[in-house]
Amino acid sequence: MTKHSHSSSGLRRQPKQQRGRERVDKILDAAAAVFDEVGYEAASTHKIAAKAGTAIGSLYQFFPDKAAIFQAMELRHVERVKAFWAETNTPEIVQLPLRQMINAIASAVAELFEHPVSRVIFVQFYTAREMFQSIDESMTQEAINFLASILKERNPALSQAHSSLLAEVCVHSINAVMLSALRTSNLQHRQQLSGQIEDLLVSYLEPHVGDARLGNVMKVMKCPHCQSEQLSKNGYRRGKQCYRCKECRKQFVENSQRSMM
Repeated sequence: MTKHSHSSSGLRRQPKQQRGRERVDKILDAAAAVFDEVGYEAASTHKIAAKAGTAIGSLYQFFPDKAAIFQAMELRHVERVKAFWAETNTPEIVQLPLRQMINAIASAVAELFEHPVSRVIFVQFYTAREMFQSIDESMTQEAINFLASILKERNPALSQAHSSLLAEVCVHSINAVMLSALRTSNLQHRQQLSGQIEDLLVSYLEPHVGDARLGNVMKVMKCPHCQSEQLSKNGYRRGKQCYRCKECRKQFVENSQRSMM
């Protein structure tokens, strides 16, 4: 769904001790609950402090107003999304059978939005975008790039444009279904909606990055020198992914049988 880089985190001062960090987390979670219950306009710092079980003076030590609280929530959500991308874009997940890979990603998405801050920020982005100071459509593009890199890794025969197109359809589909799910107050219906994401993505992606193609990917990803599958990414050369073998320590380019040494 980042507009531009802000030096400010929304905080009046950064907490230095663990107790202070825990208090900030509690205030942000309370703010998410209040915004969810009464809306941003009707929310107040006093309501947020009461929800957090802290004195209003304690809240003002960290935040000058509710706008600063909301900005801190934005940045907290960005941190959680970046962590989600890092945790899911791993060889262990990318090389799983397609349904298992999609299940791992969809489960991580569902877990992300179980957190009240991320849930409120996601819904507000699509319903009151003018409120945002740190997040914009560039974050959606980052999500597309993230998924495109996974699809390209599963099937190197995909062109960059094709993998990006597939990823764009997937990301916008996930966002649409998740928005509908998060906006319903019926928990059972929310779970039913979010549960359909896995089937939707598997059906759409099977012809392009399905399990029949995974074997080809695995063959390509063996070291051409010692046939080991214990590889690590090692930058790019002329637009192609480079790898270093953990066994023989030699380097090679994706789809190449020639050593870079």
